[in-house]
Amino acid sequence: MSAKEGAKLFAAAKDGDFQAFAKLLTWLERASAEQALAIPELLQPEKAAFRLGITGPPGAGKSTIVGRLIGELRQRGVKVGVIAVDPSSPFSHGAILGDRIRYSEHALDQGVFIRSLGTRGSLGGLSSAAFLMARAFDACGFDLLLIETVGVGQTELDILHVADEVCVVLVPESGDSIQAMKAGLMEIADIFVVNKADRPGADGLAREIEAAIHDGESAKKIKVLKSVASEGQGIAELVDEVLSLQQSSKPLTNRSDSRRLREEAKALLRREWEREIDASLKGLKKPADLKSLVSK
Repeated sequence: MSAKEGAKLFAAAKDGDFQAFAKLLTWLERASAEQALAIPELLQPEKAAFRLGITGPPGAGKSTIVGRLIGELRQRGVKVGVIAVDPSSPFSHGAILGDRIRYSEHALDQGVFIRSLGTRGSLGGLSSAAFLMARAFDACGFDLLLIETVGVGQTELDILHVADEVCVVLVPESGDSIQAMKAGLMEIADIFVVNKADRPGADGLAREIEAAIHDGESAKKIKVLKSVASEGQGIAELVDEVLSLQQSSKPLTNRSDSRRLREEAKALLRREWEREIDASLKGLKKPADLKSLVSK
């Protein structure tokens, strides 16, 4: 699909056509960076959606929390977008899980748009397409974008460069791993949520996180909340904190931050290089071809 056709999809998506928006996201995932960035409003939107990253170790209940957040935010009249990042299939490279499976109760809500996205092998937890897709949510009138990452632990820090604020979800069993995470997830959080707080050890973990925060050098105020997301407990309090962060955040300013732009450019360049490498590998048919390929 050409850049001209992508621009048509973008115009229709801005007018509220969800079908066109779905096609636009697919186009952004497949188009070259040059084609995608030829759409001026993708780089300079009139307003920007507040982006909240939801991350943490596998099994912490991130998907359940996101589902509950969607429901509570919609009750408060917030137009919500979701990028749900899943592990990639080693064969199709697509997302293994699907948005209809995890958030099916919101499928017919015209104030919600959910997109599943594979990591495409990225060690940082997000594929390069996530950067462009997030910009599309900015430009197409969403109030808030939830970005749920795959949950691979300490390496999963790309979310810091995409989200405006980050929520780290832990469970009582995470207590023994707090020390190991201090150099990673512990340092990127704006909100901590101890989920499954009906389990033993939840209060102790919350106190441990509080102690780790107070011992750190960060001057920002970090909230530590508890929830039982499967029962809806603690979700209203979490939404209160998210909307408070939204009020104090400056999404448009963040989109022009030089450090973030460098990381975005790095991701897009990496994607272009990987495509060039994949094209070169198509001619690899016998062991002798290895030498000529790597000597180019």
